[in-house]
Amino acid sequence: MSLPAVSPASASPVSASASTPAPTQAQLLDFVRRAAADAELVASLPLDPEGRTWMRLAGPGGSEAWLIGWPPGTGTGWHDHADSVGAFVTAAGELKENALAARLPTDGWKTLELSDGVDRERRLSVGTGRAFGRHHVHEVLNESSDRHAVSVHAYYPPLPQIRRYSRSGQTLRLEQVERPQDWQ
Repeated sequence: MSLPAVSPASASPVSASASTPAPTQAQLLDFVRRAAADAELVASLPLDPEGRTWMRLAGPGGSEAWLIGWPPGTGTGWHDHADSVGAFVTAAGELKENALAARLPTDGWKTLELSDGVDRERRLSVGTGRAFGRHHVHEVLNESSDRHAVSVHAYYPPLPQIRRYSRSGQTLRLEQVERPQDWQ
């Protein structure tokens, strides 16, 4: 199977039309699993020893999809995907996801004190991943000291924004809101 990559010039998001229903979390997870299993696609991603690399993919039903390379010791920092649902699967190496098992208010706050017991940790080896709902707050890390990781991600609707957070103990602070023009 070879999934189509999208060039930057054609990378504008497309919404699902009335005749094409929005993809479900299960469909996004199926897509990222199939893409992660495509050895030719995964091998086509240039890897950089210093920073993450990425390639836009044509996701199902107007979703936004990415193939992402993670050098050793890199991560996303704490963030969410706003009103988008999504899924991701590790295609090479191993990733760690730290997530919050609590729904946060979407607006009107800058700092929150988190309750005990909201932290979740997942180790995601090759072929392992997960789907998630709106406002899922997490960070993804490649903790390896010597091996790249590669993963496939899909989001619907295409990401309207990413909220970035800092965390100190149980205190979560909203630091920045990024829009598509900041990462595309």
